[in-house]
Amino acid sequence: MTSKAYRIGIVGASSLTGKELSEELASSQLAEADFVLLDVEDAAGQMTAAADEVSFIQPLEQSSFERMDFVFFAGDAEVTRKHWQDARRAGASIIDLTYALEGEKEVLVRAPWVVEALHGNPSDSAPRGLLNLNTPAVVPAHPIALMLSLIGAKVEAKLALISIAAIVMEPASQYGRAAMDELHQQTVNLLSFQTLPREQFDAQVSFNLLPELGEAAKVKLKATEQRIRHHYALVSGGRLPPPALQIVQAPVFHGYVLSILIELGQDATTTDVEAALAGEPIDIVGIESDPPSNLSATGQQDVMVRVTKDADDQDKGTRFWIWLAADNLKLMALNAIACAGELRKLRPLGKVQ
Repeated sequence: MTSKAYRIGIVGASSLTGKELSEELASSQLAEADFVLLDVEDAAGQMTAAADEVSFIQPLEQSSFERMDFVFFAGDAEVTRKHWQDARRAGASIIDLTYALEGEKEVLVRAPWVVEALHGNPSDSAPRGLLNLNTPAVVPAHPIALMLSLIGAKVEAKLALISIAAIVMEPASQYGRAAMDELHQQTVNLLSFQTLPREQFDAQVSFNLLPELGEAAKVKLKATEQRIRHHYALVSGGRLPPPALQIVQAPVFHGYVLSILIELGQDATTTDVEAALAGEPIDIVGIESDPPSNLSATGQQDVMVRVTKDADDQDKGTRFWIWLAADNLKLMALNAIACAGELRKLRPLGKVQ
């Protein structure tokens, strides 16, 4: 049976995440499904694309979820909290990209790529770690937790991983359009010697790097760090060493860059580490090419990685630097679709016949 039998709703279709999700669904195994784009009243009526077809965003109502098989919540967390039970009562499988449901009972945080790296590709029809169709919702792991645990799992599978530490450069787009707009306006105002808007960050983030923001900031770096640690622990299942982590708000609009330091329990070469990391969704970038960056990663489905040894005066060592770049919104969308793929194994038939 093709995915045409499925009916899929995207709540928050006008958001940055919602638009990226719609684009990625167009090339996924769910591309032939019947898509319904939903959002709050202010966004209703906007024209956008879903699975390469032009569509209008419909107003979000209690009855919007009738006959839905999958519902992706990709907009505001408050909207998710308000409407997710409506989707659940309609019998839909819920994938929450807003993190609003991560504390709800029996809601699972998932990263299928990490499951495969840790356990291999499960041959059974039901995915590992999912209970049954009564699982109320799935939360795709935060993209940083996904990348850290994926790096750790791939290294651990071939080499003995002792520790992992990361400095994360956080882009504005991770917090939505309002954060991107404020970074843009701060840049414009600085160049014209005007007062800076501070509603989102409560600090100057343009032309600046900050490990913490103002007390009144809507962007909460500490909460992001806690979520990353929590999701990392959940998706790694306690099989990987906990990360040392520093979140830095970077003056960039889009794309993650991480500097990761790993320590191994055995001597290895750069080639050994590259071989351990190779394979989807990792793209190894050699020293003969330009290093990965948030710009070069934009629009790319793969996580771009360059490996260097901590000390270059020896052929082998135990400490390696991994410079990593990824498109944050695309990575979120791909992980959400992978989570839907897990749920699809438990839901072979759609409601639209």
